[in-house]
Amino acid sequence: MISEDIIMVVCADLANQVRGKGFPASERETRVLRGVGWVPTNSLITCFNTIADGPFGPLGDLLLIPDERAEVRVAFDDGSAPEHFMLGDIRTLDGAPWNFCPRSILQTVLADLLSEAGLQLKVAFEHEFWSVADEAVPWSSFGLGNFRRCAEFGRTLLAALRSAGLTPDTFLPEYGQDQYEVTVAPSTGLRAADECVIVREMVRAVAKRTGRKVSFSPVVNEGTGNGLHIHISLVDRDGVPCTYDANGPSHLNPVAGSFFGGIRKYLPSLLALTASSVVSYERLQPHRWSAAFNNFAENDREAALRVCPVIGLEGCTAEAQFHVEYRAADATANPYLQLAVLARAGLQGIRDHEPAPTPTTGDLSLLTNDQLAKIGVVRLPSDLQSALDLLGKERLLRLWFPGEFIDVFLAHKAGETAFLQDKDTADLRRLYAEAY
Repeated sequence: MISEDIIMVVCADLANQVRGKGFPASERETRVLRGVGWVPTNSLITCFNTIADGPFGPLGDLLLIPDERAEVRVAFDDGSAPEHFMLGDIRTLDGAPWNFCPRSILQTVLADLLSEAGLQLKVAFEHEFWSVADEAVPWSSFGLGNFRRCAEFGRTLLAALRSAGLTPDTFLPEYGQDQYEVTVAPSTGLRAADECVIVREMVRAVAKRTGRKVSFSPVVNEGTGNGLHIHISLVDRDGVPCTYDANGPSHLNPVAGSFFGGIRKYLPSLLALTASSVVSYERLQPHRWSAAFNNFAENDREAALRVCPVIGLEGCTAEAQFHVEYRAADATANPYLQLAVLARAGLQGIRDHEPAPTPTTGDLSLLTNDQLAKIGVVRLPSDLQSALDLLGKERLLRLWFPGEFIDVFLAHKAGETAFLQDKDTADLRRLYAEAY
């Protein structure tokens, strides 16, 4: 049968769905320059494929322009069509970045961080997901036997990631029933968010070819939730690590202390942009190994900001390893917006000379609100609407984004939650599992 290679130019949208258009691969050079047509209202398509009420309607035209630095072509040599796509930026017809393009928003933030503070983000995303084959998989947390049952999937996935230009790090059966985790080596700036999208699409591509179902939804069943842990360090213009100070508080140097102090300070208001679904807040509860407070702690897997351990073995320098993990995130949120809002909060902390956060200890759920206030900690919003309300009220945070971005994001989420009216818990979990 005759065939012609098609390249999809795609973007991760406000619902963190990867959407786009295809064009013949023979037109690649032309499309890199002028892209494909796009529509403003596409940004208001929810994860349930409804269109939220918003300012665009049927009016307006845009361009979705592929980025040659973010091209993926993976041939599985199984007779199926190759996975061939390019991540792109949404631009106006005169080529300017569109105010509601998450990828463009992140690029602006990263440029500000570099120009004002001389810093870049070095980031690794830790992806947790649910996956089942046609037959039931016995529960075997971290077990070799469980790995053996998904070995074909894991081996093919790592090969696909490497073929896509990523560096595989780990793959494992996680603690929860039918739960897995995959990571790749850290990358700097925009590339880290691009790789976050690529990893998830490779997981889905491999699952399709190996007869598995997958979902990155934060809560699929009664078991452990799926997080998206964001491991962050700071490097200078030349890529030299500049987060660690052996004598600093929690081993943070002064600028890094202010950066993470800013994130901790604004975390309740930015949460809706890092954990963006109704079911996200089932996971963000005490004793769920996620995050329920805006706290900073060392080696605590229930801290929103966790200082990760440093290995003291020969050849392992503290400067190169040291980083902080942001745990109040999942895959229902757009990774470009996740990094953008974290970088904005961190940059604000640098501007304001925010003090390094003081580490907490113990079980914070046992403390009263007054006791929490004394240590500068608050409970994070316990549901999506509360998180959205905080986002809408934070005037400074609105200034971190272009134009009416926050209002459009809130309208998008209003459309999503309207679809869920009268749905019970089982329906909510099922619908999000299908969407993600």
